[in-house]
Amino acid sequence: MENKKLHIALLFGGNSSEHDVSKRSAHNIYDALDKEKYEVSVFMFTKKGFLLGNEASMRIFDGENEDKVVAEVTKDVDFSNPLANIQNLSEVKDVDVFYPVIHGNMGEDGTVQGLFRLLNKPWIGSGIASSAVSFDKDLTKKLLTINGIRNTKYVLVTPDNQKEYPYAKIVEELGETVFVKPARQGSSVGIHKVTNEQEYNEALQDGFKYDFKILVEEAIKNPREVECSVLGNLDIKASKLGAISIPGSDDWYDYNNKFVDASGVVFEMPINLPEKLTKEIQQMSLDAFRALDNRGLARMDFLVDENDVPYFGEVNTLPGFTNISLYPQLWEVSGINYSDLIDQLIQLAIDEFKANEEIHYDFVELGTEKVGKKIIGE
Repeated sequence: MENKKLHIALLFGGNSSEHDVSKRSAHNIYDALDKEKYEVSVFMFTKKGFLLGNEASMRIFDGENEDKVVAEVTKDVDFSNPLANIQNLSEVKDVDVFYPVIHGNMGEDGTVQGLFRLLNKPWIGSGIASSAVSFDKDLTKKLLTINGIRNTKYVLVTPDNQKEYPYAKIVEELGETVFVKPARQGSSVGIHKVTNEQEYNEALQDGFKYDFKILVEEAIKNPREVECSVLGNLDIKASKLGAISIPGSDDWYDYNNKFVDASGVVFEMPINLPEKLTKEIQQMSLDAFRALDNRGLARMDFLVDENDVPYFGEVNTLPGFTNISLYPQLWEVSGINYSDLIDQLIQLAIDEFKANEEIHYDFVELGTEKVGKKIIGE
């Protein structure tokens, strides 16, 4: 009897600023999935959060105008119904594993992971709480600091405390050059390098378009941007390291470099660093993965200063899979090709789901209440 193909559902799109990047990543993953092993469906969340079915999503995948398809499919939808956005969920009942390829909010912040949990289906990547904490740069840095993982100094600016942090105060605490970042945003969206008061005020104004929490972070002098990919659930491994540079420029690796025009960017895959520094960055990556309770995959970003001291930058729990994305490139140079990497991620999702299924509760009577006693492995 022929083995049944695993049914993989790619979810992409979303209502974040990274909608189009997500579409490109999903396309690459779809092309790389072995159709002899997998039945593959695609489901796109529109920019307004409506979940398109497989047929409409595939039309967009195949090049039809997104706005036209969305308008056609949603013309008779009653959006006064609070469940209208997910009316196409009936199509996913036979899905074996969900692969979220939604960058930014809704995809990386625990939202869609909560949906998978309600559906009681395996998914690739971290759990609900881990995704939410890892997506919030402020919470991430707090947790890293508690666990002794070196990261850059920063202050948190909100609408409530903004008057307490004029640029003069920032200079006093962090120096003249700083980075202003929305706490819960990805792909360098809303990030500004600031060197004076006017730039600082404008950066805050722009940052508040994306989030009510803004990190103002110290700038490391003449840094090297170094990346490390992590793979696994509890038994995890770190890839070889890569580096990003923009020769002849003091620019930083922004949204345009990542997704629009990477022609001026130099990728060193792998980068030849001193052995001690390489091992330190790899160990910091593993330590951060565990501290944040990540699962499946994550890309860890570092800044290395002039004295070869590495500072943890941020974690990306659903890194891009476009043709210039760093996560798969780092595993390629570490000996795992694109298709095999996706196979491993699918198996890790299944393993994590089964491991969680083995944890259940045996309810015992205590007075008039039932109290759950956790039983592991029974």
